[in-house]
Amino acid sequence: MCFICDFKSRAADSAAPPRPEPLWSARRAFVLAAAGTAGAALTGLPAHAQVDVGKSSGLRKLVPAAELENAARQQYGEMMAEARGKGTLMPDQHPQVRRLRSMAGRLIPHTLPWNSRARDWRWEVNLIQSDQINAFCMPGGKIAFYTGILDKLQLSDDESAMIMGHEMAHALREHARERLAKTQATGIGLSLLSSLFGLGELGNVAASLGTQLLTLQFSRSDESEADLVGLELAARAAYQPQASVSLWQKMAATSGSGGPAFLSTHPSGPDRIRELQSNVPRVQRLYEQARKG
Repeated sequence: MCFICDFKSRAADSAAPPRPEPLWSARRAFVLAAAGTAGAALTGLPAHAQVDVGKSSGLRKLVPAAELENAARQQYGEMMAEARGKGTLMPDQHPQVRRLRSMAGRLIPHTLPWNSRARDWRWEVNLIQSDQINAFCMPGGKIAFYTGILDKLQLSDDESAMIMGHEMAHALREHARERLAKTQATGIGLSLLSSLFGLGELGNVAASLGTQLLTLQFSRSDESEADLVGLELAARAAYQPQASVSLWQKMAATSGSGGPAFLSTHPSGPDRIRELQSNVPRVQRLYEQARKG
């Protein structure tokens, strides 16, 4: 997830017309007008949420969350074992590993309101030595950063926290689960009806398609949700909200030389930066309160 696809998505994104604020997807049609606790409960948003990301797609329920998380855990374990075998898995005592794990320790306490399953996730954070400018969080809280994204972009802790919060948000909002459900529903066709009552073929999606978790390409609305939820998570963890803007400005600056892998599924452009800028004031007070705390 949030991994390597091709750069056509970035080109298409830059050519697309400006998107309405704060979100562009049809999902906005389902946002309830009710506010407060009742409205938040119906939309699946935390009652205290300062950012508006709308309602999660019900399609994700067609893929069993536990099976998908088990598949992610297995694939993540295999990746880490391979990196260890190659000598590219950075050791626990490495300063950058300790830095990332400390960061996660500040962010994780704020994840539960966004997804009750996060209570049972066994979060992991690892660092892989690679020139790739990339990072991801798989379903179930399995996080990996590549040294390239930290070193080449010279990220501050605040900027790194924005990336981590963004990737966590993909897992919390269950974007991979939704993408797999939509992919399989299209292929299965009419059997989807029976699946609604017993999952049927979709019940095996997580196990059979676990290898796709790192190649899923998220939609614009998925990316916007991850930006905003990650922004709020980071602000609550006392990371400077404005760093979300400087991060994507750095990302945009790298695109001139072909762009990193991260940008193939995380297009950077004026629209994205403007949306983050417009949401920074919404979470600034959270940041200030967290700093005082």
